[in-house]
Formats: sequence, structure tokens, C-alpha cells
Amino acid sequence: MENKSCALILSGGEGKRMKSNKPKAMSEVLFKPMLQWVIDAVRGAGIEDICLVTGFKHEIIENYISTLPYRIETVIQTERLGTGHAVMTAKEFLKAHSGKNVLVLNGDAPFIDSETIKQSAEFHSNNGCTVISAELENPFGYGRIIRTGKSTLEAIVEEKEADDFQRAVKEVNSGAYWFNVDSLLSALDKLIPSEKTGEYYLTDTVQIIKRTDKTVSAFKAASSDSVLGANDCSQLAQLNEIARNRIIEKHLANGVNIPCRDGVMIGCDVKIEAGATILPASIIVGNTVIKAESVIGPAAYIK
Repeated sequence: MENKSCALILSGGEGKRMKSNKPKAMSEVLFKPMLQWVIDAVRGAGIEDICLVTGFKHEIIENYISTLPYRIETVIQTERLGTGHAVMTAKEFLKAHSGKNVLVLNGDAPFIDSETIKQSAEFHSNNGCTVISAELENPFGYGRIIRTGKSTLEAIVEEKEADDFQRAVKEVNSGAYWFNVDSLLSALDKLIPSEKTGEYYLTDTVQIIKRTDKTVSAFKAASSDSVLGANDCSQLAQLNEIARNRIIEKHLANGVNIPCRDGVMIGCDVKIEAGATILPASIIVGNTVIKAESVIGPAAYIK
């Protein structure tokens, strides 16, 4: 897949409700920027050609990626005129990958995973566009996936424009898409701004591509967490709790003894051998390795 695909990560958001002085995508989940979670998932799926669309305080992201042991391109969206406009900003990157497929996704949705990316890429194949979706028990606020048949995508209908039937649909747009690069470039040339907001919406390219008789589909991710992001510190705390429990469960399944998980926080890159014991209020981060039979804590901090 790596020779046929590239990725464009939208990471220019300010996140005003975070009340932070850094880009929203740099907010941390378990001590690692959400953006890095997304980059790791993309690279884990075998995609190495990556471009970040930056904006608010772009120098913070540029300084951060300069410390990584691999190359990532960046472009700056000087005006924030919507997701479609963000992708337009990266036209030169897209043109350089003509004939390939591009994964477009958000830098502040940390739970997209490598397996979902690989499975959706295989599903996408020669489609003009494939939307990655997920099913939520409470889909309020999300764009609904309206299908004809099992895979064909009829439309993405935003919450405020949906009728009662459409609002009852629980399958929602994750904000991640596979595009044929040339189909996307052609659609961007035809994209017009919203009369209400003046913004260019990437979702509009789906219908434009469909009108060219290219196949447009939706791939449903196995985990509903794939769509989750954070717009404020409360939602960020929820993401941290989801990630914390996921990682603890993984270590428990691998034979690590965590008799009481109260206050235990383990970074996603930490390796712990079976037979080790982690006691309450212990925080383990970075690339730490804990060997078998070790007893950590209580209230230890290891980096």
C-alpha cells in the first residue's frame, strides 16, 4: 500500500474552547499529542508520504515534527475557510502523487488505528472516494451516512440539514476519507463556498465525484471510537480515560498484574513484560520498558 498511497492530515485548528496557546492537534492524550497518535496510525498502516496542513501557531507543529526521525511535509493554511479549503492548500502535494490514493484525516481524532486504515484502503481500491464511517448510539451533531444498498454512499447529511428519518441513522461520518488523487483534484476545482458561511466543505467533493460516475462508498470502522475528537478540556479528559483503560486492559490481557487501576496511567509506547506488577497511582510514560517480576509503585513516576 505504501507505494500507492499518501496521507494528508488536517491539523490547523485552533480549538478555542480548549483555551490553550497551542494548536488543538497538539493537545495530549496520555502524554502524547493527538497528532502523533494519528501519524503513528498512518505510518503503522505502511503510509510514509505524509503532509500536514497547519494553521494556528503552525510553528509549534513545525518545531515538533522537526524532532521526529522521519520526514513529514507541511503546508500552511493562512485563512481558515473550511476543510475543503484546507485540502486545496495542499494541491501541490496532491499533484506530486497523481495516480495514487490519498487518505485525508483529522489530526485531532487520535483513535483512528492502523488496522482500520489498512482495511478501508483495501475496500477503497479503485473507488473515486470512500468515507470512513462509524456507528454511534448517540449520533447527535455528526453528519449522517445515507446509503443505497450495503456499500454505495448516497449522501452525507449534516445534523442541521437532516430530516427525522435521516437523524435516526446511527452511522456517521468520521471525517476521514480515501480519495483517488486525480478525482479529488478535479473535484476541488469545482468546489464552491457555502452561501451561509463562505467556507469550502470537503464533504461537498463526495457529491461532485459521484456526479462524474465514479464509485463513492462508505467503509464502517469496527470501533465507534474512530470518530472521537475533543473540542474542549472536558472532552479531552474523556479521550484520556478511554485511552487509559484501553492500555490497562491490553497489559492485563498480556499477564501484567494491576491489582487496582486507581490513578494508574501508562503511556501507549510503554512495554511491560508479563509478571510485572503495577501498583496504584503509578505513572509510566515514554519508551519505558518494565521487566518481568518488577514491582512499580505505589505512586511511582517513571519516564
